[in-house]
Amino acid sequence: MAEAESLKSLLGESDLPTMSEGVDRVAVVGAGQMGCGIAHTISSKGIEVLIVEKDEESLKHSFELLEQNLDREIQRWGMTESDKRAIMSRIRGTADKTQLADYQLVIEAVPEDMSIKSALFHQLDVILGPDTILVTNTSVLSVTELASFTSRARQVIGMHFLHPVPKRPMVEIVRGLKTSDDTFEFVRKFAYDIGKNPIEVYESPGYVTTRVMLPMLNEAMYALMEGVASEEGIDDAMRLGFHFEYGPLQLSDHMGLDEVLNWLESMFRETGDQKYRPCPLLRKLVRAGHLGAKTGKGFFVYDENGRRLHPSEDMIRPF
Repeated sequence: MAEAESLKSLLGESDLPTMSEGVDRVAVVGAGQMGCGIAHTISSKGIEVLIVEKDEESLKHSFELLEQNLDREIQRWGMTESDKRAIMSRIRGTADKTQLADYQLVIEAVPEDMSIKSALFHQLDVILGPDTILVTNTSVLSVTELASFTSRARQVIGMHFLHPVPKRPMVEIVRGLKTSDDTFEFVRKFAYDIGKNPIEVYESPGYVTTRVMLPMLNEAMYALMEGVASEEGIDDAMRLGFHFEYGPLQLSDHMGLDEVLNWLESMFRETGDQKYRPCPLLRKLVRAGHLGAKTGKGFFVYDENGRRLHPSEDMIRPF
């Protein structure tokens, strides 16, 4: 709070919304796996959440996904039924974007596609109040470019959450070229309010986490394709050798192989660096519809709760 007041005194009239009582409600546009995780995390800290989807059918699916995620946590003894009821009681949904008009903070979590995100940013810019901060959850796209589709470039910023959002204690806060210090300070405080450790990142393809992680995932896939070791062997070597929670192949499955492919393609286009050239095995699995835990098959087989099973004999082998 003292830092925000100091900024105001230095900069004069500020575009920073008041933080005297913190953010009491947030809108999340796009409630797929990431959007649901963001909504879950924010609601668990006592903040009201409005999730916005493109139509009623998508909205229904989002709430079903939220319920499934929370039920999975109950089965793992990660929360109680009363915790679930409290979280769900603070989340409501709509397919009407005009309801966002008076929101202080709006977080975008639609698919990682510049054409989709830019069209949404242009649309939201017309709807939102002049002081609203617009956050993108992109992992590889340019915050500066997204901001160019609005009239509020100073109030556009990135918050790159990691999956699964409720379990990851950090978030990358990404400044665009014109993002104001006031906007950054507001979002930084919000990150602390929802239990995340904010890491300041200046815009660069892939930021820190995606830039460093993708080559490892991609190389693990090449190692599998070349027969260096089995799926279990590769994952066990990295998990046990470096104290990772998941091996790189299982981690890719949980991220969604289609998403990993999109990120690699985007990074390859942006940088031209061969280390981001997607492994052909990844392309093969995505084309076959084996997208990881969300479809039940990827590099491993998963049950309906997303728990990994050992590859079964009837699994379609990737090579």
